[in-house]
Parts: sequence; structure tokens; C-alpha cells
Amino acid sequence: MRALRAAWRALRVVVHVLHGMVIVALRFPSLDATGRQARIAWWSAGLLAALGVGLRVQGTFRPGATLLVINHVSWLDIAAVHAACPRARFVSKADVRHWPLLGWLIGAVGTLFIERERKRDALRVVHQMAQALDAGDTVAVFPEGTTGDGTALLPFHANLLQAAIATTTPVQPVALRYAEPGHAVSPTVSWVGATTLAHSIWMIASARGIEVSVSALGARGSAHADRRALAHRLRQDIEEALADDGPTSEAAADVAAA
Repeated sequence: MRALRAAWRALRVVVHVLHGMVIVALRFPSLDATGRQARIAWWSAGLLAALGVGLRVQGTFRPGATLLVINHVSWLDIAAVHAACPRARFVSKADVRHWPLLGWLIGAVGTLFIERERKRDALRVVHQMAQALDAGDTVAVFPEGTTGDGTALLPFHANLLQAAIATTTPVQPVALRYAEPGHAVSPTVSWVGATTLAHSIWMIASARGIEVSVSALGARGSAHADRRALAHRLRQDIEEALADDGPTSEAAADVAAA
């Protein structure tokens, strides 16, 4: 039964991804930003549903130019955030572009790609991020730089925060948590080590009762901030939210600065 459930869900994922590619190729050129975002939200929520993953959203994503700072657990993170905040433009590792089918879709919705092994490439991406923020976009980054197991946060890299500081754009931390029956932190969704994308999809499709919680915390001002100190404060915000399984009141203190 478990294998049958996984096969059915995997088939639904393939069909859903192909449907998304058709929408992007044929409908996106004639849609405005609002229309595109509506379809991004629908498609992202549909991907979670096809895999049997529930979605819980807490807090409010601030309008206007914002840099979202998010902890990184799974390849599903982008879909989870897009289901709640479809206007976000992600900064993602360049190798994501080579994922079968999904890579093309991720690139087609405005993702900015970074060659993390090339230190100088960060300067190029920071410049692109600053341009996007100046244009009023919402940009999202994973400051850990790679996925963790969901039980503890990895150190936050501060370099990409420079885009927000240079444009005095508010920074909003977002806490992601995956849970499943019997586990406050889902071991099934964890995507670390040598786990392949195909194997991760199969494991998630095989499971029951997985839920992702997307918690939008209070925004913090970035004007004249030290980027390392800001990265440390944002990491604390997310760490506290994950410990409480919800937004912290302290993190909301700087929302006025936004």
C-alpha cells in the first residue's frame, strides 16, 4: 500500500510539473504580475498537495520591497514559501537549473542563480538583488547556503544581506518547519548528504501526515546595519520561532523600521 501510494503521488507530481510548464510557456507571456503570482501560488500549493504535504501559514508577509531570510531544509522550501508568498524571487544555487523539469520552472519564475563555489559571483548576485529590491520586488535567500536536517540551524552567511543594507530595504525572517506524526521535526523531508532529488520525492510521497509550517516573522530595518550583526539577529529570530513553533513577539519590535 505504501509503495502504491508513493507511485500514485509521484505520478501526480510529474503531471503537475508538466502542467506548470505548459502554463509558464503559454500563459505567462500574456499575464501581468498579479496573474503570474496567482498561478505561482496555485501551482506551489498543488505540488505540496500532490505529495500529500499539508501547509500551515502563520504571520503576514510585508508588502513592497522586502528581503526574506529563510532557513533551508528541503527542495520543497521554495514551493512552501511560494504557496504563501508567490511574489518572492529566490536566490538559488546554479545547479538547481539542471534539475529535471523543476529546474526550468524555477528559473522561469524569476529566480536569481548564484555559483556558490565562485566567491566573486556573490558580488554579481548582490547587485542583481539590489536592482530587484529597488524595483519594489520581494527577494528571498537561504543564508545557510545549504540544507540542514531541520533540528538546528547552520551558521548564516551575511554577504547577500548587503543588498538590503545598500538599498535600506527591510529584512523579514521566515521560519520553515516540517513535521509528521510522531516527529516534531520530520526526518522524511530532511535533504542532506547524498540523498538524491528522486529519492527524496519518493520518500515524501511514501509518507503520511507531513505538514510544513511557514511562519512570517516581524521585519527588521537594515539601514546602516552591520551585516554580520544583522545575520546573527535574524538567525536568532528564526531559531526562537522554531523553538516556539510560531512567530516571536520580539522579532516584531523592528517592524516600524520597515
